[in-house]
Amino acid sequence: MKTKVGVVSLGCDKNRVDTEVMLANLAAGGYEITSSPQDADVIIVNTCAFLESARKEAIETSLEMAGYKKRGKCQKVIITGCLGQKFGEEVFNELKEVDAVVGTDRYDEICNIVADTLKGERKLVNKCSDAITFGSRILTTASHVAYLKIADGCDNYCTYCLIPFIRGRYRSVPMEKVVAQAAELAAQGVKELILVAQDTTRYGKDLYGEYKIVQLLRNLSEIDGIEWLRLLYCYPELLSDELQAEIANNPKIVKYVDIPLQHVNDEILRKMNRRSDSQSIITLFDKLSNLGVAVRSTFICGFPYETKETVKQLQDFLIKYRLRNVGFFAYSREDGTAAAKFERQVPERTKQSYVDKLYKTQYNIAAELNKSDVGKVYRCIVDEQPDFYAGKYYYVGRTYFMSPDIDGKVYIVTSDELTVGHFYDVKITDYADYDLIGEVVR
Repeated sequence: MKTKVGVVSLGCDKNRVDTEVMLANLAAGGYEITSSPQDADVIIVNTCAFLESARKEAIETSLEMAGYKKRGKCQKVIITGCLGQKFGEEVFNELKEVDAVVGTDRYDEICNIVADTLKGERKLVNKCSDAITFGSRILTTASHVAYLKIADGCDNYCTYCLIPFIRGRYRSVPMEKVVAQAAELAAQGVKELILVAQDTTRYGKDLYGEYKIVQLLRNLSEIDGIEWLRLLYCYPELLSDELQAEIANNPKIVKYVDIPLQHVNDEILRKMNRRSDSQSIITLFDKLSNLGVAVRSTFICGFPYETKETVKQLQDFLIKYRLRNVGFFAYSREDGTAAAKFERQVPERTKQSYVDKLYKTQYNIAAELNKSDVGKVYRCIVDEQPDFYAGKYYYVGRTYFMSPDIDGKVYIVTSDELTVGHFYDVKITDYADYDLIGEVVR
C-alpha cells in the first residue's frame, strides 16, 4: 500500500501554486495523494504568515490536522510555507504535535522530508536558498483555469509588509520556463492563465536588466489553447503605457487588471513607502478608464495617521472611478515592520468602522454597475456545473472583469447543457449583490 499524503493549502494563490508543485513532487516520488484527512498517513499544511490572523489560522489548522493522529490514520503532520520560513524555529519548538517544519523554497526535498518523518525523525528545514518554487504541478483549480507564478519575493519593502522578510528579494522565473509551463498547462486543457507574483509588473528586471512583462504576455498569447490571460498584483507606478496598450489591444488579455493601491492619500502613501502618489494614480486610472480596462484594487484602512479626512478622500476616489471589484482590509500591526513603530496607531474599533464605511460605499457602486449591466451581452467562461441559486438552477461562470474566488460570478440559466471550461455569450437579465444573472444567447 502506498503512503497517502493529504495537503491543506492556506493563503494566497501564489501559495496555491507552491502546493501544486509540492503535490506533483509527492506523486512523482511514489506517494498517493488524498483529499481526505481521515485517510491520510501524512498531512501537510502549507501556510500563510502575512498577517497575525493568517498565522493564527495556520496554527489552528495544523493542530486540527494533528487531531487526526487520534481519530484517523495520520502518523505525521508537516508545516510548510511562509509560517515555516519566517517563524520556523519558534513553531518547531512550541508545536510538539508537528513532526517537521519546512520553508518556502524546499519543496524539491518534500519526498525525503516525509520519508524521514515516517522513520521517526523530527525536522526543521527552513534555511532560505533563494530558489524559486517552480516545476510540474497537480492543479487544485478547475481544470480549465491555472495560476502561473512568474516570480517570487519582493523588493518594494512597504512598511506594513513582511513578505520581503519571508520570501526574500524579487526573483523572476526565466521566460523560457514560464512559457514552457504555460504550454504544458494548455496541452492539459487550461483555457485561462492568471499571472501572479508579489509584483507582476516588475517581471524580468532582475534577470534581463529591464521589465519584460509585455514580452512575456506576447509570448504567452501565442500558445494555442490559451484564450484568456489575466494579470494580478500590478504596481501602479510600473503599469507603463506600453503595458496598458498591450492589455487594451491584445485579444487574449482580458481587459482587467488588479492594482493593489492600498491608499490614495499622499501622506499615507509615503508612510507606506509606496512609490505612487495621488496625482499619478489619478492619471493612471483616467488612462485605464479611457481604454475600457476594468480595475480591481485593495485598500488598507486604519493605517497609522489615518483620519476621517483621509478615509473621505478614499471614498471620493471610489465614487469617481467606480471600480468593479474592491477589497478593504483593516491595518494589521505586524512586529518586524517599520509601520509597527509608527506613532498615531489607529484603535481597532476605528479601523473596522472605516472598513465598514468603505464597504458600504463600494456595495452601492457595485449595485449601480450591475444594474447598468442588465441587457448587455458578455462572453463568459463556465466554471461549474449547475447549482441552486435564487430559487433556480444555474451554471456558474465568469466574465472578463471577474477573477476566480475574489470577484463576483455570473449565474447562467439555460435549458441546454453547457460544457464546463467553454465560453458562451450571456445576456444579463438580473443581478444579486456582487453577482450577475443571465441567459445564454444563441
